[in-house]
Amino acid sequence: MNKPVTPFSISQGCTVSELAQKMGGTSFQARNLALGVDIWSRMLQGEVTIFLGLAGAMVPAGMRRLIVYLIENRLIDCLVSTGANLFHDLHETLGRAHWQGCAQADDQELADAKTFRIYDVYASEEEFDRTEQFVVDFSARLELDRPYTTREFFYVLGKELAGEAGEDGILTAAAKAELPVFCPAPADSVYGTALGTALAKEGNELLFHTVKDLVELVQIACAAKSTGVIFVGGGTPKNFIQQVQLCGSFFDKDLKGHEYAIQVTTDAPQWGGLSGCTFEEARSWKKITPEAPTVTINCDATVALPIIVSALSDRAAATLKDRKKPSFRLGKELTIL
Repeated sequence: MNKPVTPFSISQGCTVSELAQKMGGTSFQARNLALGVDIWSRMLQGEVTIFLGLAGAMVPAGMRRLIVYLIENRLIDCLVSTGANLFHDLHETLGRAHWQGCAQADDQELADAKTFRIYDVYASEEEFDRTEQFVVDFSARLELDRPYTTREFFYVLGKELAGEAGEDGILTAAAKAELPVFCPAPADSVYGTALGTALAKEGNELLFHTVKDLVELVQIACAAKSTGVIFVGGGTPKNFIQQVQLCGSFFDKDLKGHEYAIQVTTDAPQWGGLSGCTFEEARSWKKITPEAPTVTINCDATVALPIIVSALSDRAAATLKDRKKPSFRLGKELTIL
């Protein structure tokens, strides 16, 4: 027999972990969120290599320190991100801010004031230009005799920034932790426009080898005892992580699919978009194992993630001390001239 719904009761001094546990007794997205905490906790207790796919404007929305917490406390083992999030991370690491604004602003007035808008977040066009120029100048000091994986590029960028950062961001924290960061579509961001500027104006040709990125990601999956995925939004990071389970033949290995899966999304599947792809659909491709515990949390990630990660910080503190963290050896890095 199914369990009865437990009405949510208010208690003073309730921890976030206790809050999530109470939500598990309710229904709809509250229960899904609690299930997400449980599945993530299970990943941390086993020998599971955990991939995080990061899409959406999470850094401008204030989620940067949360992602840093995941890296520094090793709640994830590999990050696949849009270029935009990694550029916004660079922007803040260089001491520049995103600003609370208004979603109903007059956008022509904002354009005239050289202000970009991301829903209710503002950014200075002039400051963005300076961050873009930082990428142009940085790329000019790299060896350009071969194409590089995005993992190599962002590792070296993180190392370079570590000496300048007032506080660690995503790239600096990942570089210090030797946690690989992949960006399968770097040209679809200001990194792309910056490197385009370097090529068109200075003739500096820094090429990304994104196919080698894929091979390295498959290498990580093949070396893992088991794998789990957490998707924030969808897009390119989501499929880049999912498709590695189809590529075990690169290393003569028969991968069976990811064994744990969580996604936080507001996308719907019925329009046929990959971002809304259900885990049931992914099973038809053998990207997710038939028995994998999965949950889709249909919620704004800026609401769900702070609750989930705060609950994990309470619940998983003892587990993380003993967690067997995977390490990676993926080839030589860029060098700065």
